[in-house]
Amino acid sequence: MLELLPAPPADPLWDLTAEYAADPRPERLDLVLGVYRDHTGVTPVMAAVKEAEIRLAERSGSKEYLGLSGNTAFNRAMLTTVLGTEALTARATAVQTVAGTGALRLLADLVRQTRPGTTVWISDPAYVNHRPILEGAGLTVRTFRWLDATGLLEDLREAGRGDVVLLQGCCHNPTGADPSPETWEELAGLAAKNGWIPFVDLAYHGLGDGLEADLRPTRMLAERLPEVLIAVSCSKNFGLYSDRTGCAVVVGSSARALRHAETALQNAARTLYSMPPDHGAAVVATVLEDERLKAAWLAELDAMRHRITANRTDLVAHLGALGHEEEARALGRQKGMFSMLPLTPGGMLRMRRRSGIYGTTAGRINIAGVPAHRIPFLARGIADALRAPAATETV
Repeated sequence: MLELLPAPPADPLWDLTAEYAADPRPERLDLVLGVYRDHTGVTPVMAAVKEAEIRLAERSGSKEYLGLSGNTAFNRAMLTTVLGTEALTARATAVQTVAGTGALRLLADLVRQTRPGTTVWISDPAYVNHRPILEGAGLTVRTFRWLDATGLLEDLREAGRGDVVLLQGCCHNPTGADPSPETWEELAGLAAKNGWIPFVDLAYHGLGDGLEADLRPTRMLAERLPEVLIAVSCSKNFGLYSDRTGCAVVVGSSARALRHAETALQNAARTLYSMPPDHGAAVVATVLEDERLKAAWLAELDAMRHRITANRTDLVAHLGALGHEEEARALGRQKGMFSMLPLTPGGMLRMRRRSGIYGTTAGRINIAGVPAHRIPFLARGIADALRAPAATETV
């Protein structure tokens, strides 16, 4: 049987990570994977998370199955955190998932169960895993322009009743570019007029303009529209990358619809992984249910956001000082963990070969992963790649 298996494509991000690991240059810089790193280059465990873990260890609870919806205290805390008001949480249900990726897949399965062959619109460019997840669930994928607000709205005027539009709620991956508040308002109006359903991917809330500001577009959509799907990740803003903690949220217009949606999500989970792991969810619930721990977490989250912003500001200043003011200004308008460099795939390859700076072929770098003292080195590597003739390197 296995001899009949065709050679599958390798994952490009993990391929680059392996190439970085094999690179012998001590000055090399890994900006491929989307993880926050502190000034020493380490992905830290947040102090609030550590304290919650100690409490859980001292409690020594049972390891019994929790059920198909996972940790119910976590689900309640996620609804309150994401939606904010009792009026909105009363219109929603939540199921714990295996990280944000699991939430995306469960919600994609929900869409397929509701209407097989549904068209889901994703941004161009998009998070690398959006299309595979949606197509893996049997859905049809179309794209809309992201970096041009006029083009974005023009394209989504073609989305019709019953279509689903996947929108990143903040800190767009890979571009770091988000719609203006006015564009978000127009998107809500389009959805209401044409009958398409927003599917919000929330993976970076708290790392752009602050937690409340980052959640504002999602809450606005939930307030204005009868149905919204939301995939939530705790990987970035709680630092729970390997604990795979997430949540699938459905906002609906009736209690009956919400019951059916929750059962459909549970059934999808049962066939994919049965039940999610509890540890990360228990940690998050412990933090969010304790006012002191929650305040400590928010302060840490703000500190992470400020460090990311300082990195971007410093990079803009150094790149501008090297004579690339226009490119620097474009980078300065981005937000969140990622920045999209103004480099072609050949330019990214040149930067990797000459400077040992690793980003994705499409130009994305993890600005949250740069130690502050390496920013000048990064700026010089970008400037060197920008100066190169277009045909110098081929991918």
